Amino acid sequence: MNRLDGKVAFLSGAARGIGGATARLMASAGAKVVIGDVLDEQGRKTAKEIDALYVHLDVTSEASWAEAMEATVEKHGKLDVLVNNAGIFNGKGVEDASMDDWHRLVAVNLTGVVLGTRAALPHLKKTKGNIVNLASIAGLVGSQLDPLYSLTKGGVTLFTKSTALEFGRKGYGVRVNSIHPGLIETDMGEKTFVMRAQQQGTNDTEKARLATLALHPIGRLGVADDIAKGIVFLASDDASFMTGAGLVVDGGWTAH
Repeated sequence: MNRLDGKVAFLSGAARGIGGATARLMASAGAKVVIGDVLDEQGRKTAKEIDALYVHLDVTSEASWAEAMEATVEKHGKLDVLVNNAGIFNGKGVEDASMDDWHRLVAVNLTGVVLGTRAALPHLKKTKGNIVNLASIAGLVGSQLDPLYSLTKGGVTLFTKSTALEFGRKGYGVRVNSIHPGLIETDMGEKTFVMRAQQQGTNDTEKARLATLALHPIGRLGVADDIAKGIVFLASDDASFMTGAGLVVDGGWTAH
């Protein structure tokens, strides 16, 4: 089940966190993995651990994406899976964020997904491959912590559905799905505890953690492997009848 034997997978922002966990799991599932990131030292370390290829990738740059795809196909001869994982969290409200903050969010969380999709598509059409976009539960329901982040992830949610429809209409045979994590214990997840504490006028991140935990009916916070397993499923042939779908992995948060 959920095997990726013989598949070539490219993951953006996969030096660490959810991307790193997914790269490891994909490699163990039989895929040939290529990691793209701006964190070169960490990226090379992760790649070395799983015998993957690492390439420097600035997801906001069309030229950088072109170079990354060229390196992938030169190394492995094809591309079967694109995971648009790279993303950033801001944690500032509408009144507090600067326009530079907003433009940076859009550049990474939205433009990066568009550029990745455009760069990978010619190769995915050849293999009838698929795309997994990292959205968020903040792209499904409102976010009191970061409405601007929520706006970008809502865009990823509908871009996923729309590209699935477009590629289906054109007969490409390329599936596109999104995954929607809840709060995951990664570096980005830790930032949300800090932001929540600051919004409450304290520095008590443990209290913020416990308040967040209370929103998870399952009784624990998520870890990167929880999301990685969902991504591997969507990328595998086990999900061959899924496109335009959003897989929610949030410990029950959005069931409220």
